[in-house]
Amino acid sequence: MRKEYDFSKARKNPYASQSKRPITIRLDEDSVTYFKAISEEVGIPYQSLINLYLRDCATSHKKLNLSWK
Repeated sequence: MRKEYDFSKARKNPYASQSKRPITIRLDEDSVTYFKAISEEVGIPYQSLINLYLRDCATSHKKLNLSWK
């Protein structure tokens, strides 16, 4: 390792704005179990699967049909 590094020509990471933001979300146990089971089948972490599903919903503008009684 060098004692000093020269960062005078460094540039900002162009992908930094596309990074994921950590949040806290409460999910019921059945939903987590469902995505964990799928993740084992396809070999993708369950958190990534949840993110992919939510992104698909957002890009296709899916909306739930909720009716409260």
